[in-house]
Amino acid sequence: MPVTQEVLDEVALSWAEYNLIVERLGREPTEVELGMFGSLWSEHCGYKHSKPLLALLPTKSRRVLTKAGEENAGAIDVGNGQCIVMKIESHNHPSAIEPFQGAATGVGGIVRDIFTMGARPIAMLNSLRFGPLKDRQNRHLFNGVIGGIGSYGNCLGIPDVGGEIVFSETYSGNPLVNAMCVGLARNDRLVKAVASGAGNVVMLVGADTGRDGLHGASGLASRTFEEDRELRSAVQVGNPFLEKLLIEACLELAGTDWIVGMQDLGAAGLTSASVESASKGGSGVDIDVMLVPRREQGMTPYEIMLSESQERMLVIVKKGYEDKVRDLFNRWELRSDIIGQVTDDGLARIREGERVVAEAPVKLLTDPPLYSLSCRKPAWLKHLQTTDPADLPDLSAEECGPVLLKLLASPTIASKRWVYQQFDHQVQTNTVVPPGAGDAAVLRIKGTKKGIAVTSDGNGRLCYLDPYRGGAIAVAEAARNLVCTGARPVAMTNCLNFGDPGKNDVYYQLKESIRGMAAACRKLNIPVVSGNVSLYNESRGVAIYPTPIIGMLGVLEDVRKHCTAGFKDEGDTAFLLGALSDDDLGGSEYQEMFHESVAGRPSIDLDLEKRLQRCCRLLIRQGILKSAHDCSEGGLLVALAESCIIGNRGFAGSWTVQGRLDGAMFGESQSRIVVSVAAGDEAALQEYAHRYGVDVKKLGTVGGTRLAVDGTIDLPLGEVSAPWRNGLVDLLEIKVL
Repeated sequence: MPVTQEVLDEVALSWAEYNLIVERLGREPTEVELGMFGSLWSEHCGYKHSKPLLALLPTKSRRVLTKAGEENAGAIDVGNGQCIVMKIESHNHPSAIEPFQGAATGVGGIVRDIFTMGARPIAMLNSLRFGPLKDRQNRHLFNGVIGGIGSYGNCLGIPDVGGEIVFSETYSGNPLVNAMCVGLARNDRLVKAVASGAGNVVMLVGADTGRDGLHGASGLASRTFEEDRELRSAVQVGNPFLEKLLIEACLELAGTDWIVGMQDLGAAGLTSASVESASKGGSGVDIDVMLVPRREQGMTPYEIMLSESQERMLVIVKKGYEDKVRDLFNRWELRSDIIGQVTDDGLARIREGERVVAEAPVKLLTDPPLYSLSCRKPAWLKHLQTTDPADLPDLSAEECGPVLLKLLASPTIASKRWVYQQFDHQVQTNTVVPPGAGDAAVLRIKGTKKGIAVTSDGNGRLCYLDPYRGGAIAVAEAARNLVCTGARPVAMTNCLNFGDPGKNDVYYQLKESIRGMAAACRKLNIPVVSGNVSLYNESRGVAIYPTPIIGMLGVLEDVRKHCTAGFKDEGDTAFLLGALSDDDLGGSEYQEMFHESVAGRPSIDLDLEKRLQRCCRLLIRQGILKSAHDCSEGGLLVALAESCIIGNRGFAGSWTVQGRLDGAMFGESQSRIVVSVAAGDEAALQEYAHRYGVDVKKLGTVGGTRLAVDGTIDLPLGEVSAPWRNGLVDLLEIKVL
């Protein structure tokens, strides 16, 4: 096969990489081999630009049961012989082309990563980013993505319990669709993604193979794409009812001793599943594509090996147990076919009957070149960071009320109730704190008194202004969300969404964000157990904001001792716990909305953050706090308003503003939590805050039917809640001509 630039573009390989393949093989690769190298050496599978940087992240703790990067997801011991298996992954590019199927198959893929390990999926979360909804295409993407997530997840019977949605022009045309799933397993029944033992059988289970998803890993996920290019064939089509059968059958199989390993067919399909499993097992594989069931006529070995058709699993069956495994799948009405065997020669041998179409060393296929680039801080970033938001005109007291109402109506801040109403968040009956009630979802672990809290969070705007600090803030805020429920953060997964890493500015953002995340993880003692990197997120040559999304898990020793965000009772006292800074406007929602500016430099004190989180968690455990709500988008006044709305309680307060009024009310300084206590517990709160070296400021009293702060605002609670409840819905009802 003559190799041209067009051929290499199709498999996302450079000439230098192609020449390296020829050098290592000692010959020209066959067509099938080239396709396999393109997929396995892609950014999506090979992590060429990110793997050296990801090594900076801490990955170990006494709870972690798996090695990061070695399995489909990370497993964390939660006691009682049980573990939580968790991962977050992107489906950005497919969702930009076919939003419904792109999002739906993103859900299917992340769920397979969980049950492949022998864990029952018990919850899902989503972190989503879109351009402004007034744009017709952005509305199409939004509606399609929400529909796809709801359709697939609801059919599986897995509750969708949390997440976040952010809107910004930077994501127009390139939405971010990050799906997270957590599952529950027994420690002694975890299944590895490994192929080992010469003579053991390679079995393909589930859907027939079609042409959908071709070049998904090497094409969509590993390069930028142009608007006028036809890429719909690279988007998979899902069947959630078939996946539900796979879940039950694979979990039953995980309880036997009939198999060596199991791997789902995701990115790069049969190529990735078979070769990566063999690599982990130190073995080889011999596969005959003639034995692969197909739903389309005339498929070539190239297409069969690179197809990303959904709902397929690769099972490595112990020799002699083939009939038992086949009978199990037959009972679940699932097709299973033996397509090859494990070998001890270290080669990935692909045959079409007697004809060998590919034969390459497994270790070579899974050993892409790694790139550590030199980079420098962009000049434009230096300018943004030295722009002083204090130069902007301050608010008058009379303007605070109208500004608050507009912020509450902004789609990033407004209630996402319409969205999570599309999802079933109570199925399986484990949900204790549902979407909208707290800063993180809380679920019980049946049969124990324990619970878990889960969240996903990230702020691309802050990473844009300072990638290092933004990365640290993403970790800290996700942990703060968990702490506000009373949970101890124990592990995280991440999805790193960035532009083209070959560009200096993007590589700088990627490197610095990971460095910042690593610093926060070490300070807060939170290991990274799994994750995904999504690069080349660009539209019309412009990269999105650098957007690391953090999925995090927390543990509650007693799920009954959890906390929510809403104010509780008349006469309770509200306090601000943590940093009392009131002038951090840089990167705030207020700054962008009212001054059309994104400038300044965010900051965080990780030592204070650690003390604050310990203090808050202990206060909840001792039963002192009645509510806890992280201050984030919109600042202090928005946090107070949300606590009022969620709890259906008014608030009357007064405090001294030291600096700018807009900074005090709407600045987004880190390490701050709005809490409330019963009137008799004020002294206990003060005592614990002093013990942990955390500042605390009295804000006012819970009660009544108004939100009032002396000298600034005094509004009926109904007038405050209306824009928050209806802000997103009103935008969705706009008729675009």
